[in-house]
Amino acid sequence: MISTGVSPMKILFSLLCIILAACGCSKGKEDRQGAAAGKITISGAWALYPLVKQWAELYQKQNPEITIDVTAGGACKGMADAFSGAADLGMVSREIRKSEIDKGAWWVSVAKDAVVPVINTANPLGEELLKKGMTRKEFAQIWIYGTLTDWSGIVKTGKALPIHVYTRSDACGASETWANYVGGSLEDLKGKGAFGDPGIIDAVRNDVLGIGYNNIGFVYDPQTRKPVPGIRPVPIDSNGSGKIEPEENFYDDRELIVRAIAENKYPSPPARNLHLVSRGIPEKERVRGFLLWIMGEGQLHVKGAGYISLPAEMMKKQAELLTKKQ
Repeated sequence: MISTGVSPMKILFSLLCIILAACGCSKGKEDRQGAAAGKITISGAWALYPLVKQWAELYQKQNPEITIDVTAGGACKGMADAFSGAADLGMVSREIRKSEIDKGAWWVSVAKDAVVPVINTANPLGEELLKKGMTRKEFAQIWIYGTLTDWSGIVKTGKALPIHVYTRSDACGASETWANYVGGSLEDLKGKGAFGDPGIIDAVRNDVLGIGYNNIGFVYDPQTRKPVPGIRPVPIDSNGSGKIEPEENFYDDRELIVRAIAENKYPSPPARNLHLVSRGIPEKERVRGFLLWIMGEGQLHVKGAGYISLPAEMMKKQAELLTKKQ
C-alpha cells in the first residue's frame, strides 16, 4: 500500500468541502461555511468549554460576521438551555437520555475526554497512593456507600487521616459519568458540593486530605501539559493488583493520559464522548455552518487542546446527515 502522508482528519476536511460544494455552498466564504451573519449562543458542560471556546475563537477569525458566545454551567444547564431556546447549542458531557431524545434532542458527538480522581499534592500519603493507586471498589466506598472514611483504609498508617470528599454541586456530566463508573447514580454521590471544575480544583487544592474528580481539561495545565499546581490525579488500579502496573501509569503528562484514553487503557466510563445538542436539527444557517466546521477543520485542533478525536468516519456521517437537512 502506498502512503499518501495525509492525515485522516485532513482527508475528512477535504471531503466536507466537497459535501458543502454539492449543497450549493461554494459561491463565497459565507456560503462555503453555510453561515449567515449573526450570533451563536452555546452553554453547558465544563468539560467541553475549553475546546468549544477555542473553536469559537478560531471560527470567528475566519468569519468576522459571526459572534459566538460560550458559557459554562454544567451539562444539564446546556441541555435545558438548548430545549428552551436560551442557547442555540448545549454542551453535554454525558449520554443523551431517552427522555431527552423523546422530547426532540438532536446532537452531534464532537470529541472525547474523561473524568479523573484528584487529590492534594501535599497529601501525606500521596507517594504511596501514586504507587498503589485506588480501585473502583474503593472509590465506590468513598462516594456511594460512605464506608471508607479514612486514608488509613487505603494506605496503612499509624494515625487517623479522615478523607474529605468533594463532589459537584451543579448538575453536570462529570458527576453523572463518575457515578456511573462507581456503580451509582448522580443522586447517590456523597461529599461537599463545589461548583464547576474550578470549584473542585480550589477545594482539593486547599485541603490536604481532600479528594475530588475533574474533567482532564482542568486537571492539566494547557501550556506545561502537567497537572495544575496543588493537585495530582490518583491512578486507577484497574486490574486490582494492589499496585500501579507500567501499563496503568500514564497520569504524569496530559499527552500520556490522552493516548491511554484513545487506546482504551483508561476505563469507560469515566472516559466518555462529548456532544453538542439542540432541540431538533438546527434551523439557523450560521449554527449549521459552525457545526460543519467543527466536524471538519475543527477536528484538527482537538488533540492540541488535550482531547481525543472521534473516528473520522463518524464525523463524515454526522456532517452528511446535517447537510441533507439544509
